[in-house]
Amino acid sequence: MAEPSPNLHEILFLDIETVPGSPDWNVLSERVRELWEDKSAFYRERHGLELEESYDRAGIYAEFGKVVCIGVGYFHRGREGEQLRITSFHHEQEEVLLKEFADFLHRVTGNPFRLLCAHNGKEFDFPYLCRRLIIQGIGLPRMLRIAGMKPWEVPHLDTMDMWKFGDYKHFTSLTLLAEVLGVPDSKDDINGSQVGQVYWKEQDLDRIARYCEKDVLALARVYQRLTGHAAVADDQVVFA
Repeated sequence: MAEPSPNLHEILFLDIETVPGSPDWNVLSERVRELWEDKSAFYRERHGLELEESYDRAGIYAEFGKVVCIGVGYFHRGREGEQLRITSFHHEQEEVLLKEFADFLHRVTGNPFRLLCAHNGKEFDFPYLCRRLIIQGIGLPRMLRIAGMKPWEVPHLDTMDMWKFGDYKHFTSLTLLAEVLGVPDSKDDINGSQVGQVYWKEQDLDRIARYCEKDVLALARVYQRLTGHAAVADDQVVFA
C-alpha cells in the first residue's frame, strides 16, 4: 500500500534567492579569482564565456555566493478558514537573516512542521543553506541535519524530484511546471537571472523578497496539484 501524502499543515514550503558574494569581478582578491577560474571552467567552456563575465553565475555556488532572501509559506486553518501564509527573511547581512531563519526553524520544528519542501531543494536550496550556515558559523537546525540518515528518513520534499518519476536526468523549472499544471502565475516582475543585478546594482532587496514570496506561492500550489489537492485560491493567500 502506498504511503499517504503528508498533512499539508506539517509542511514548511521554502525558496531561497542567492547572489554573487561581491558586486563585481574587480573587487575580488587574486586568490578568489584563481579559485573561481578553476570552479567555473566547465561552465565557461560550455557557454563560451570570458572569465570576468562568468562571475554573474557565482551566486549558484555556496562557496562564491550568499543568501539574500528566504521565503517560507505554510497552511493554517483558523477562524477565517484555510489560509496559505507567506513571509520572508531578508537582510543586507547574510549572517543576520540566516540566524533569524535558523531561530525560526528551531521554534517550529515538530510543532507544527516536520517537513521542508522546495523545488529542486535536494540539489540546491537545502545544501546551499547548510553550507552558508556553516560558513557563517551558525549551527544547523534539526530539519537540515541529515548526515547519516537513510533516504526515507530525510525530512525533505522536492517537487522537481516528485515530477521526475524516477527519470533522474530530467530537469523542469518551477515556472514550467506551474504552467503545465495550470497553476496561476502571480510573478510579473523579475526572473531568477536578474536577482543579482537587482541586489547589487538597484539595491532593491524588497523587490527580491516579493519575487521570492511569489515563488513560494507557486511552489505550494504545485505541491498541491502533484498530491491531488486543489490549488489554494488567491483570496486564501496572506502575505505577512
